[in-house]
Amino acid sequence: MATPAESLPDDKRTSPSGRKALGPHDMTTKEGLLRRAQEVLSTLHYSPKTIKVYVYWIRRYVEFNAQSNPGTHPRFLREGTVNKFLTDLALRHDVAASTQNQALSALLFLYEKVLSAPLDRIEGVVRARRSTLVVTALSRDETQEVFSHLDGLPHLVCMMLYGSGMRIGEALSLRVKDIDFDGREIVIRSGKGNKDRVTMLADVVIEPLKQHLRTVRMQHSTDLHLGLGRVPMPGALARKYLNADREWGWQWVFPASSHYVDRKTGVRHRYHLHESVVQKAVRVAASQTSVTKHVTPHVLRHSFATHVLQDGYDIRTLQELLGHRDVRTTQIYTHVLNRGGFGVRSPLDGFKKGGPK
Repeated sequence: MATPAESLPDDKRTSPSGRKALGPHDMTTKEGLLRRAQEVLSTLHYSPKTIKVYVYWIRRYVEFNAQSNPGTHPRFLREGTVNKFLTDLALRHDVAASTQNQALSALLFLYEKVLSAPLDRIEGVVRARRSTLVVTALSRDETQEVFSHLDGLPHLVCMMLYGSGMRIGEALSLRVKDIDFDGREIVIRSGKGNKDRVTMLADVVIEPLKQHLRTVRMQHSTDLHLGLGRVPMPGALARKYLNADREWGWQWVFPASSHYVDRKTGVRHRYHLHESVVQKAVRVAASQTSVTKHVTPHVLRHSFATHVLQDGYDIRTLQELLGHRDVRTTQIYTHVLNRGGFGVRSPLDGFKKGGPK
């Protein structure tokens, strides 16, 4: 017998209000519902990270309701139940405001796209406390010091991050065709929010990147000679363009050193470099410097944004380069333009050299 967390109404049952339950898809169990959610997310080209996070929150929601509403399918648990779940996250689990919003987005997706039963306005939710964040950014000297302790592939990746403001996942998922050397541009496809955007390719990175790609192309030619050389393709392009996954333009800019077998297709692919390789290299490099700040690859993105504003570029231009949907997100970097955080001169600086006696 199924456990309460896995037991959902089958498609012959009706809701408490008498409405017929689900359609032809097998979403009568927890795992069936989660599989269907994952299918819809993949079909709509959500990123792997978003798919993982949304499925996680849908699972949490189903398991939460298995205790308070056993045997009732989520389709028939409406705004009030979602309110209780989100409030529970804030009160019992003390999640951050961004985490609570993430859970809400996952549930709105569940009801609208998976269950075809969109929710009305959800009111009365106890909101998680929103912390005020001041981003960590390196000074130019600190950035240069960290770079002096990086080498090899992590050094090149970090040059791309700091030179363009990309997220590490965006840099590592670049395809060869996304680099425009003549136009000095990088096309970032399906970035956060499933949006494409264009950012700059720094002049100083062009020659190292070209040399790297020559090495990658030789590796790709060897793979093709061995009957390999295929990469995973986005969406349904693998079916539409049968040989595109072997073409040079579709290859990763930063491929992994080994192959893996795709569980779904059985095809032996080469995936891109894993984020942990770069993260570890940055952590080790920072430990060898005098920098006391917590340094990660994402801090290089923050440093890019900070230095772009310091150089006098406007906030809207930075918003486009970073791929922020809302300019308010970009405005977290404007603190760097104000001396002392608020443009206030410390009274201590009014004393003569040596300070008050």
